[in-house]
Amino acid sequence: MDLELEIFRNLFVSIAEEMGTVLRRTSFSPNIKERRDYSCAVYDRYAETIAMGDHMPVHLGAMPTSVTESLSAQKLEIGDVVILNDPFCGGTHLPDITSVSAVFQDNEPEPVYYLATRAHHSDVGGMAPGSMPPATEIFQEGTRIPPVKIVRKGVIDEDILNLVLLNSRTPEERRGDIGAQLAAHSVGERRLTHATNKYGIEEIQEQMVALKNYSERLMRNSLTQIPNGVYEFEDFLDDDGFGSERIRVHCTLTIEENKVRVDFCNSAAQTRGGINANRAIATAATMYTFRCLIHDDVPYNAGMLRPVEIITQKGSLLDPLPPASVAAGNVETSQRVVDVLLGALSKAIPNRIPAASAGTMNNLAFGGLDSRSGESFAYYETIGGGMGAGFNSPGLDACHTHMSNSLNTPVEALERELPVKIRQYAIAPESSGKGRYRGGSGVIKEFEFMTETDVSILSDRRTFAPYGLENGGVGQRGKNLLNGQILPGKTRFQAKPGDRLRIETPGGGAHGGSTSDG
Repeated sequence: MDLELEIFRNLFVSIAEEMGTVLRRTSFSPNIKERRDYSCAVYDRYAETIAMGDHMPVHLGAMPTSVTESLSAQKLEIGDVVILNDPFCGGTHLPDITSVSAVFQDNEPEPVYYLATRAHHSDVGGMAPGSMPPATEIFQEGTRIPPVKIVRKGVIDEDILNLVLLNSRTPEERRGDIGAQLAAHSVGERRLTHATNKYGIEEIQEQMVALKNYSERLMRNSLTQIPNGVYEFEDFLDDDGFGSERIRVHCTLTIEENKVRVDFCNSAAQTRGGINANRAIATAATMYTFRCLIHDDVPYNAGMLRPVEIITQKGSLLDPLPPASVAAGNVETSQRVVDVLLGALSKAIPNRIPAASAGTMNNLAFGGLDSRSGESFAYYETIGGGMGAGFNSPGLDACHTHMSNSLNTPVEALERELPVKIRQYAIAPESSGKGRYRGGSGVIKEFEFMTETDVSILSDRRTFAPYGLENGGVGQRGKNLLNGQILPGKTRFQAKPGDRLRIETPGGGAHGGSTSDG
């Protein structure tokens, strides 16, 4: 990359990063301000991705669909901001609220850029606190928002905002978090306008095109390093929480010179339970996986997808039809899609692909009435696990992997904000896959509830363990226990004061067949 292009690449990325900083610092919920479960991105006048912050891969690869759906549904004018969360109209699952705005330039009748943020809100209604319950249809999961203008010509539409707030158990927290997303748009618009005034619209547009072309070249060059051929792999989700088990996720990769076809059509049909993942999520997982193959620090933009053809089948696990439930698709199925893509690539380039990581985000949502304040509370978090071993190194312990890039909520913040105590938080012993290079170890996290609490868990890898490669051992499967009794991987229950929930997350698979720890 030449010097000038590198300057503009960092300019655009810095705008997305600054948007994220504003969103985090002005948000209310621990899930956003502590765990950083949000993402921000910059788009060109064609609504194609130009730059993303170093945020959540499962958000960033799927957000372009939200932008295009917003523009199809609404004509954006100066000062407008659209919000949406509908998974069948550009969203992923209902707690992820996306906001989209347009940036105009003097004398330009149409927008010259677009901005988007996505944040996971800790409650958007539905039948359970946290809006992440085991469910059989999307209506049970929360409030479904089509693309609507929450800000019109710079003025918040209080009717739209109140409609969202009325359907949340924690309305003031929602108000604060939505306000934080709007603040991020204001900063992004100011920074883009300043850059345009400094360099000129023509120069900015030329550099945006050049960045997309540069990323495309790097992706095509990376694909030429994979031997031509057809490579298949499959793995399984444990269940959907409603009786269906051993749910197949399958991919066929066809590598032809400098392009690839990714076919998911042999995956399972859509399920009754909420592990269905829409096509945007399959795209996000694919984009993430192939980005990982590029050695260079490639700009993460729309050019990367030009050599990649993705095929899904309507009515399937990876392209469901409404009113399918989808809460776990974004968080659990996305992880398994990465596992099968890496598994297929391991047959083509075995010396570059790691063993399977934990393969689950171990989603925990709970809420109730806080006896200390008399107010409702709702909370959501994901819990890390073990990273899969590489071909020349062991996996990391106790971390988020692949489609998750969040932090943990500090124990001090958790206990201050919520009626819960953390009784144990530790690396899980003996959870890693054994081999020449061991997998990373998982996590043990034990909660004690101090008041009656409605709890939902969406987790996986409780039946099918993370695979090893080159005869490496599998990672240990996870467990969920309530007062010592094993719970299903996907469940909802009512906890009483003093009840203890222990979550043991999976370890990563090992690489290589000896018993050395590497």
